[in-house]
Amino acid sequence: MKRRFFILGGLAAILSSCAASPCMASPAEPVILLPWGDALIAVAQGITAILVPLAITAATAATARIAGPLRILITTALVERLVRNVGDYAINAVAGAVRGRVLSVPVGSVVIARAVQRALDQAPAWLVTAAGGVDGLAEKVFRSLPLDEDATTANTLARALDAVRARGDQTSPA
Repeated sequence: MKRRFFILGGLAAILSSCAASPCMASPAEPVILLPWGDALIAVAQGITAILVPLAITAATAATARIAGPLRILITTALVERLVRNVGDYAINAVAGAVRGRVLSVPVGSVVIARAVQRALDQAPAWLVTAAGGVDGLAEKVFRSLPLDEDATTANTLARALDAVRARGDQTSPA
């Protein structure tokens, strides 16, 4: 008996919901339409108005966090490229220097001096500063060249720096 009551009650509920739907309504009954699409668009616009500024803030913060290390990485790569390029130029420009061969102390000093002078003449000042100035750049070129076993900073690098400074004193206006 209870089972019949539940089945009949469920059937009655289904029929009453169909009768209340706009497709089953009689023309005499007023139909109320709810504009739920407009409400959904308004809610989506409100959510977008909140989320877009948050996303832009997050992207800006991420860019700011990456900018410092990225700048250092790019500057380091540019300094290494500068050292390689001026070293190659100097090896080609100095008599007695041959690419791939070990350079003697006198030739190595001239190559280092020529490389540093080339960098001072051609590279942007900020890049030379990033390389450590004249001294830092000369040291980097010194380390990048295949020099003789007898080459040290005292007998090769110091002579090269003296030559660069002497040349700078001659070219600067008094």
